[in-house]
Amino acid sequence: MADTIYLDNHATTRLDPRVLEAMLPWLTDHYGNAGSTTHEPGREARDAVERARETFAAAIGAVSREIVFTSGATESTNIALLGTAARACGGTAARAEHAGDGPRRGIVVSVADHHATLDPATHLEREGFSVTRLPIVRQDDATGVAGRIRPADLEAAVGPDLLLVSLLLANNETGVVQDVAALAAIVHAAGGLVHVDCAQAIGRMPVDMDALGADLASFSAHKFHGPKGAGALFVRRRERAVRVEPLVHGGGQERGMRSGTLDVPGIVGLAEAARLAVAGLAEEGPRMRRLRDRLWAKLEAGIDGLEVNGPALDRDDADGLPVRLVNNLNVHVPGVDGQTLLATLSSAGLAVSSGSACSAENPRPSHVLLALGRDEDQARASVRFGLSRFTTETEIDRAAALVAAGVASLRRL
Repeated sequence: MADTIYLDNHATTRLDPRVLEAMLPWLTDHYGNAGSTTHEPGREARDAVERARETFAAAIGAVSREIVFTSGATESTNIALLGTAARACGGTAARAEHAGDGPRRGIVVSVADHHATLDPATHLEREGFSVTRLPIVRQDDATGVAGRIRPADLEAAVGPDLLLVSLLLANNETGVVQDVAALAAIVHAAGGLVHVDCAQAIGRMPVDMDALGADLASFSAHKFHGPKGAGALFVRRRERAVRVEPLVHGGGQERGMRSGTLDVPGIVGLAEAARLAVAGLAEEGPRMRRLRDRLWAKLEAGIDGLEVNGPALDRDDADGLPVRLVNNLNVHVPGVDGQTLLATLSSAGLAVSSGSACSAENPRPSHVLLALGRDEDQARASVRFGLSRFTTETEIDRAAALVAAGVASLRRL
């Protein structure tokens, strides 16, 4: 990939060399099983895991006992939704209607959520739970922030049977940042729990569990320059303590919530990546925003009719925080076939995408862009750019030139 300009950092990020350095001892000399505490190698591994738990907890405003290590945000989200639902049914997988009148069984998600949330919600619906899918503010609606959930829509959706609302803190396609704190207050007033998908957020915006009002939250290390296959689930243990049923049974690791041999190198890498992301946010956040805005300016100057998908890049909320991730740009390119454009750019050495990596092989247009009000042709002719701490100004300028040249070539055809 040395000659590739990589701007698909919402799909995954480059492993930071400092993270690799922290992981290497646990991949080589220190290879003990963290569950084998009858000898020193096992105890060393256990201690490394617990230090990592404390480090990661500090990075998200939690305490160590609230962190459960997983394989990533998809697993964490499944535990959050399915485990909470199973707990509501008395700790079994029985259908909700067989659990009597007592259990709450209302689930609320957004139509623009990641499929790691939407698919478990559909599964719960088949099991008898009531699932409400909230709309988002459309692109052409000037009365709100494009891509956000309207609080009034959430208020109308919650009822006495509300169990859980899952909120995507920052959208993986359009970068839209939800006002999670305000939405969480509505949920808690109705007696429900709040799960927050934070996969895209660390290193790109402040992330604090208490400030968000999260009861559960999901994370993936590879989204913030950590290793693939390592993630975490935040399960609140202070104030309003949360209980979930495990999806995997076995050795009882992670206090029984996620059995299986712990990936010590991955856990160490997750924690170090989170620490570095939080430490560098004050410098890297504004830098990525400047580069993103530079990319847009050059693309807009070189391509007629180009449109931003989602909120304006310069829009901030009442607290002065961006309503869009600082590293995100998603644009509609009229007059071209999106897949042909992506293939053209790939052959020229530019790595970008049309949306979620989890849906890249699905021929359907982006459900997020459709929810924004784009039609199928517009959604197919859209490109997502994601910057990182390793993105340079030279790469931005070269990328803009490649996209402009690619679009001009396809339009001539």
